[in-house]
Amino acid sequence: MVEPEQNVPKEQPSGIGQRSDQFAMDSFKFVEKSLLILTALMTVVAAAIKVGIVIEAWDITLADILLMFLYTEVIAMIAVFYTGRGSPFIYPLLIAMTAIARLIVLQGKDMDPQNILFEAGAILLLSLAALVMLRVRVFDEKTDSTAD
Repeated sequence: MVEPEQNVPKEQPSGIGQRSDQFAMDSFKFVEKSLLILTALMTVVAAAIKVGIVIEAWDITLADILLMFLYTEVIAMIAVFYTGRGSPFIYPLLIAMTAIARLIVLQGKDMDPQNILFEAGAILLLSLAALVMLRVRVFDEKTDSTAD
């Protein structure tokens, strides 16, 4: 009588499926990094063009400064994706808040006061979301460090 084998690890399928999954992941990472580089280059070019316009006009407005903050936040977001440090989900929220603030500044005089309140409420909601995300991240880091 032949006894059944016990505690014999089953072999993982290492074939076309595993190689195609790895190829797909490598392809997605390549596309992601390529698009991030393209985004960074486009942001730097757009900022340079805006700086050139400001220098030529010899006039700096609050809208120009807020636009520079938007460009800076986009570059910071790209840096976070590359370095892996920080929370990449916070930067889109900061960009959205700055964009809405810029919209209020640019169209504030001509806008219905109710719309300004709605946009200010959107900034408040985004800032609360960023605060919650940062608190959750800090809580996760504390629980991870105590688990070690």
